Amino acid sequence: MVVWVFGYGSLIWKAGFQYDERVVGFIKGYRRVFYQGSTDHRGTPEFPGRTVTLEPAEGEICWGAAYMISKKEDADSALTYLEVREKQYDKKEYLDFYTDLNATSPAVSGVMVYIATPEKKSNVNYLGPASDEEIARQIIKAEGPAGPNRDYLFNLEKALLQIGCKDKHVIDLANEVRRILEEEH
Repeated sequence: MVVWVFGYGSLIWKAGFQYDERVVGFIKGYRRVFYQGSTDHRGTPEFPGRTVTLEPAEGEICWGAAYMISKKEDADSALTYLEVREKQYDKKEYLDFYTDLNATSPAVSGVMVYIATPEKKSNVNYLGPASDEEIARQIIKAEGPAGPNRDYLFNLEKALLQIGCKDKHVIDLANEVRRILEEEH
């Protein structure tokens, strides 16, 4: 039983589970957005942080890393771990994963992806869109058990650049956070 998990946020730089192979690539039809509230890792219930989720977006792609897990015990422990880590993400999708922009068929089909939907009934922590400045100010203030929310943003920016991905939304937010921090000092 081989399991594939696609990471588009902190999973890119910190899997936290045993895997056999890490492959850089992308999924189609989605974009990464800082619309999910984090009350358990990068914020608190009183002051939620913001983490990324996926939003359907026709013609767009989202780069990240897919992890192959082939041993049953590794897969069981990885899935148990991920169910806790990603518990604020209310939907699991099984999507096609590509490694080549020119490919007509996926490198792997059925890659598991955690998504936080805008459905308030199933996802009470969804924050939704806001201006870059509003999101940046929230990220600057928020801190949770996993550390400051800004570390999550800067780590994501760095991890994406390391895999050759220039994500405009992430870069714009990181630059806005830096601009505000610069102003405040």
